Parts: sequence; structure tokens; C-alpha cells
Amino acid sequence: MNCGISMAGEGEIETVELSPEVLADKALELRPHGSIGVAYTYNEPLIGYEYVRDCATLVHERGMVNVLVTNGTIEEAPWRALLPLIDAANIDLKGFTPAWYKKLGGDLETVKRSISLAAERCHVEVTTLVVPGENDSAEEICRLAQWLASVDRGIPLHLSRFFPRYRMPDRPPAPVEQIYRLADEARAYLEFVYTGNC
Repeated sequence: MNCGISMAGEGEIETVELSPEVLADKALELRPHGSIGVAYTYNEPLIGYEYVRDCATLVHERGMVNVLVTNGTIEEAPWRALLPLIDAANIDLKGFTPAWYKKLGGDLETVKRSISLAAERCHVEVTTLVVPGENDSAEEICRLAQWLASVDRGIPLHLSRFFPRYRMPDRPPAPVEQIYRLADEARAYLEFVYTGNC
């Protein structure tokens, strides 16, 4: 589970520190085994912006690709500087209300800007974790899908089912049937809508 990885204490999971050069060389070394590059994911990779930038530069120099999984919370100038190095991005769009983003400690407009800018430069997919009682109304998912379609109808949207974990153990898992219904609503606007954790 992601929460187990992200919340692990020192010594609870095995980690290895790699310089950008060693990481890029390792990706290249693994090419005969199917490696196409490096994916920056788990926790928020952009908290180590300089590391991602330096690795991505070297990975491109070796003729391989960079994939970024991010919450999209980044200022415009560093995002524009990084995007030429990113071949694909999966960006979390945690909902479509400023109130939900405020509760989570983020900013909806910043994430929307990140999605729009990325869509101009690389392959983009968007993931929304559907949380009961927070971002699970048909109205909200339709507004989210309409906005995403205004950027590009071909951007894949992944609607993922919430399970109670870490700081949100007090609510039930999102019902599978509801995820399917919301996906059908979103398909009225987007070409590619997928369900996850169902």
C-alpha cells in the first residue's frame, strides 16, 4: 500500500541512495530486460525537484524516457523548466472544489495549471481518488470531466476507489457501483475513463 511506503519510519523498509548518474546508468543497464527509463513516484517526487531534474536530464541523454507521478503542486516557472524532460505524467486531481483542496492543504488552480501546461508538452493522465462524502458527487465529477475535456478530450481519467487508511480511517471504502456510475458520467465528456481499486 502507498500509505505504508510513504509513512514508513527509518529502517522499516530497505532504501538505497543513488546519485543521478548511477540511477540513469542503472536504467540503461536494465534496457535489455525491458527498461524504457525512470518513473518518479511514491510520496511526492517534486519535493526533490533538483534530483528529478538532474536524473531526468541524464536519462534523456541516454535515450530513455521519464515518467512523473505527481500531485501537480508546483510553481509555474520550475514546472515549465522541467516539462521538456518529462515524457509522460500522471497528475492527481484530488477533486474539483477549492474547499476540498483547502482541507487537503493544496490549491485547485495550481493543479489545473500544472495539468494544462503538461498537456502541451507530454502525454498526461489524471487520477482522482473518489472519497465518500468529499468529492464523490456526480455533479463534481462531471465538472471535473468537463474541465479536463476543455484541455483535451483525449486525456485519460482514472477514477480510483478510496479505502480508509492513515489519516482517513473513519469513513467506509467508496462503493464499487458508485465508481462505475461516476465513470459513466465522466465518459460523456472524455474519451478514456478508467476505474481503479475496484
